[in-house]
Amino acid sequence: MKLPILCLPLVSFLIAWVSTYLVKRIAPKINFVDKPGHRKIHHVSKPLGGGIAIFLGIALPLAGAMLAVAFFPSPSIRLNAYWSGARQQIPLGLGVLSAMLGMHLLGLWDDRRALGPFVKLFIQLSIITLLVVAMELFARQTPSLRLRVLTNLDHRLGLGALPSILLTVLWIGIITNAFNFLDNMDGLSAGIAAICATAFLITALSIGQYFVPAILAMLVGSLMGFLCFNFPPASIFMGDSGSLLIGFVLGLLTVRTTYLPPDLDIVHGWYALFVPVIVLALPLYDFIVVSVIRLSRGKSPFVGDTNHFSHRLVARGMSRRTAVLCLYLVTAATSIAAIILPHVGSTFGALLIFTQTILVLCVVALLEQHPLPMQT
Repeated sequence: MKLPILCLPLVSFLIAWVSTYLVKRIAPKINFVDKPGHRKIHHVSKPLGGGIAIFLGIALPLAGAMLAVAFFPSPSIRLNAYWSGARQQIPLGLGVLSAMLGMHLLGLWDDRRALGPFVKLFIQLSIITLLVVAMELFARQTPSLRLRVLTNLDHRLGLGALPSILLTVLWIGIITNAFNFLDNMDGLSAGIAAICATAFLITALSIGQYFVPAILAMLVGSLMGFLCFNFPPASIFMGDSGSLLIGFVLGLLTVRTTYLPPDLDIVHGWYALFVPVIVLALPLYDFIVVSVIRLSRGKSPFVGDTNHFSHRLVARGMSRRTAVLCLYLVTAATSIAAIILPHVGSTFGALLIFTQTILVLCVVALLEQHPLPMQT
């Protein structure tokens, strides 16, 4: 079963590469471009719409897979159990596809007409809430469709469904906007998302999950196809239609991943639940630090500026490409530790990984010690 999943990135890569190439040629003709000005770091207009290619690279294979599972028998006896399990996941797949489309269209709308930040946030949270609540209703008949951060702890801690649902909506919303914040330099958001998605893909496969890794594989392929055109110096941007989409997909799939190996229960393997926090340590760090800086200046955290980690690395003298590669390496370092976390087998081993992640972020904080740009 792992081999077909590992073939999916190639399919998504080809769809995204071709789609990006086509959008890159069409966007300037319809004036769908990102023009320089204000806080923008590029000096010439660049085509927008790379998010369309990323969306198609995930949505087309996902829709095709659901149609195949729904209307065709299993191709072999060996795959009967997987085929039956995949059929049970079709409602979740449809919900994910619908929410992806909603988030993607919201981003396209914002790319075209520049919605206000709070209007955009309200629509984001509405899409996420509708999906989580819909899956909770479906889960009354099929518990495997449930979308909750604390699904494994609800009963043990006596929290009930509502706090967990609210936390789930908040978590997905934060990750969605964290990757939107990261889209401030060529290749940055897409590259870091590809590294994070690969880490989640390996982790999910290592503990025997297949639905989540399949979508992650499509995401990785789509991002790599797009990065062929977006790695610095970029010839096309993804826009909010891409950054909101990839953040949403990653936030959603982190909730769907179990993280606990089959031979480990929640009491003894509690630390495995922190895998997504460690994989996403850098995006979360940047999101929190930049938000605090903006709030301290009396500005909305959703109004862009040049106070991101990537900008300050450039201010220290790095080229933009070197700064992006530096952030790739930091993300890869925390991601490798996170992949190991569910399998360390002891609280002591987990604490070492937590400490390592904190130390990596301390290095990031030291590198950030560059004077902030003057308030404008």
